[in-house]
Amino acid sequence: MRELVYYIAVTIDGRIAGPRGEYDFFPQGEGEQATAYSTWMNEHLPETVPTAARDLFGLTDAPNVRFDTVVMGLGGYQPALQEGITSPYAHLRQYVVSSTLGDSPHPDVTVVESDPLGLVRALKKEEGKDIWLCGGGQIAGALLPEIDRMIIKSYPVVAGAGVPVFDGEFDPTLFDVTDRKAFDNGVMVTWFSRRRATDT
Repeated sequence: MRELVYYIAVTIDGRIAGPRGEYDFFPQGEGEQATAYSTWMNEHLPETVPTAARDLFGLTDAPNVRFDTVVMGLGGYQPALQEGITSPYAHLRQYVVSSTLGDSPHPDVTVVESDPLGLVRALKKEEGKDIWLCGGGQIAGALLPEIDRMIIKSYPVVAGAGVPVFDGEFDPTLFDVTDRKAFDNGVMVTWFSRRRATDT
């Protein structure tokens, strides 16, 4: 069965974006450090690079490795819209969960007004690669019962305020660390797997 994977960048204080949705403050490092980090991530998850930037990273014809579908909240979709990009991940099936967006601004983007859990449960029953949960915090909180794995890129910066990695009800949920990789630019990437009842 396909899995829902939350792949996201996070600050030390658990923010995935600033108060206005900004994310340009995440430090990438400089020179070889930045290049080594981006090269490694792009090789392993090329489909998470927005379509408009794929040429820049030499990923024009790169096949999807892990995901063939992306699910976003309006907060995750809004930065692209603000740049006039209505189909940010044209190489993936794109779903935006929003009760306020209205009609989809692009035929390749499906707007889902409610029931994100129902959407993900239906997608999981289909054949294909895994489903990327792109954010933001509200949609992640709503979909916590269906998140199977997480890939968390922890950056050495404190935001102070902004969008939390999860924004939902109090619901302690255990995950196990399955892998971890540190990069010279200070980023720590951790892979988590949901702990099932049979794992305890």
